[in-house]
Amino acid sequence: MKSLSSESAPLLFSNRYLFSLALPLMADTALSVAVGVADTMMVAQAGEAAVSGVSCLGSVQNLFIFLIMAFATGGCVVSSQLLGMGDEDRARRSVKMLFYISFLTALILSALFLVFRVSLVSLIFGKVEKDVFDAIVSYALPIMISMPAYAIISSGNAVLRTEGRSKVTMMVSILVNIVNISGNALCIFVFHMGAFGVGLSSAISRYVGAFVMLAVIIAKNHKLYIDEPLKFEFDKNASALILNHSIPITIEKSLFHVGKILISSTISTFGTASIAAFAVFSNMETVIDIPGNAFGLAAMTIIGQCCGARRYKEARFWAGRIILYSYLLMWLTSSFSFFAIPEIIKLYSLSPESVAIGVKVIRFDCINRAIAWPLAFVLPNILHGTGDAKMIMVTSVLDMWICRVLLANLLGVTFGLGLLGTQMGMWADWYVRIAVFLPRFLSGKWEAKGIAAKEDNS
Repeated sequence: MKSLSSESAPLLFSNRYLFSLALPLMADTALSVAVGVADTMMVAQAGEAAVSGVSCLGSVQNLFIFLIMAFATGGCVVSSQLLGMGDEDRARRSVKMLFYISFLTALILSALFLVFRVSLVSLIFGKVEKDVFDAIVSYALPIMISMPAYAIISSGNAVLRTEGRSKVTMMVSILVNIVNISGNALCIFVFHMGAFGVGLSSAISRYVGAFVMLAVIIAKNHKLYIDEPLKFEFDKNASALILNHSIPITIEKSLFHVGKILISSTISTFGTASIAAFAVFSNMETVIDIPGNAFGLAAMTIIGQCCGARRYKEARFWAGRIILYSYLLMWLTSSFSFFAIPEIIKLYSLSPESVAIGVKVIRFDCINRAIAWPLAFVLPNILHGTGDAKMIMVTSVLDMWICRVLLANLLGVTFGLGLLGTQMGMWADWYVRIAVFLPRFLSGKWEAKGIAAKEDNS
């Protein structure tokens, strides 16, 4: 393995290791996207109201998902840095606390949403048509019941990525998605359950995945595992480390997606055609982002362990490689989506108005993603891996309110640009993020933010 010119020790990682992490994550995400597209196409057979209902609640569901993933991200950063420091015992204790924290958080929040779901849906989406409103409420019930299971899967995925076992996360995902797509076919085409059927099959598949994930994590055949999961042991130090990294991420992701919910609420006033077009847009943006998201997740493992081992020059080296590979692959996915979208959108059985809106917005989006997305979103994941979370939180929250909420509403509603206007606000957000995060990384201030650096200075 080659060395950095300024270091005598060989690199901790290799290109082969990076791709062994990223490629299964890409395959996992691609499979999940394919299932998501299939979900939308299947529920489309029940009408545009059902598609719109699933799409609208998707913004709320994503708020819960990204809240849970914030804890998983914090746990991944902590366990990666502790492994880099060679402290496997503390890493294992942090894993156990991660599962407790994320599961209990998901359980409490989903229970509260279920109790008040009709009132909350009325508050968020009160202006939608009645058939869309009914679809949102019916879809919400099984989806919220499944959130504790999702917390187990998300935490397990973070732990497995920390050890470089992304192939296992892919296998669990394949199982979950097979159960999900089979359940969708049964619930929609056989029992004609519409949006509720899509949610029910998702819930069942998540609990199957949670059971398998727990079986993997309690097995003591790797460095990171949960010892006696039913025996509650509160570890103050491990909890503090996780929360110290997770709380800024939680605030960032939660408020970020509150902004997305507000935008979804705004889009819901543009009419069913725009809502349906936005559902297709949401699927396509996920397809384009597959390489960037995969390398972003891999970055937290690699950068975290480099910083735990106090190998800051190597962290810079791998950050550059990760950004480069993200750009190269996202240029491919953006180009494919730009040219293929007129044919792809025909598969959704939408009205001509929805198709016209969707094609225009998605093509503009492809151009902006190819230019800005990796630096706007992969680079913050690299900074998260170093432990530099608070600066990202402040920047993301302020930028979200200014660009994604105020500017998006100004362009979409006041200037009458509709769905295109709201997305222009989102694209503006990306360029502001780059203007802040890139100088931060180049400054090297993140070197003092990791666990090892703080303990050295204490």
